[in-house]
Amino acid sequence: MSYPCEVVDQTAQPVLSIRTRTTVQALPQVLGQLYGAIGQYMGELREAPAGPPFVAYYNMDMQDLDIEVGFPFARALPGKGEIQAGEISAGKYATCLYTGPYSGVHVAYAALSAWMQEHGYQPTGVAYEFYLNDPSEVPPEGLQTRVQMPVSPA
Repeated sequence: MSYPCEVVDQTAQPVLSIRTRTTVQALPQVLGQLYGAIGQYMGELREAPAGPPFVAYYNMDMQDLDIEVGFPFARALPGKGEIQAGEISAGKYATCLYTGPYSGVHVAYAALSAWMQEHGYQPTGVAYEFYLNDPSEVPPEGLQTRVQMPVSPA
C-alpha cells in the first residue's frame, strides 16, 4: 500500500490540550478520558474545534509514552486546570496519510521516515497524529490518520 507523503508549511495553530504519560495498552482509555474532559470544557466555553483531534508523541517508549492530547482552535483560548492553552508551532512539516486500524499506523511512520530520508529532510521535534474521522462511526479499515512531524533540510 502507498502512503502519500509531502512537506507542508503550517501556520501556528492554537490548541487546548492535556499532557500525560501512559502505556500503549492503556492509550485508548486514556484518550477517551482526556478527549472527554477537553470536550466538556469546550462546551463550557461554547467553542468548537477548528480541526481534528490530535495526539503529540514526545517519545515512542510504548511502556511510558509521553503524550499531549488535544484539539486545535481558530483562536487562543484560556486553559483550565490540567487543560493547557498552547499551540502547534508554525513551520515545515512532513506529513503522511494512513488509512486503516490505529494498531497499524507504524507503517505510516516507516513510510514517512523513508520519504524524508529520500527527500533530504530530518525530523526536528514532536510526532503528531491527527485523527480525521471517528472510530465510533467508521470501521477500523476506514480510519484515517495524518502523521505529521516538523522537519528541516538534512
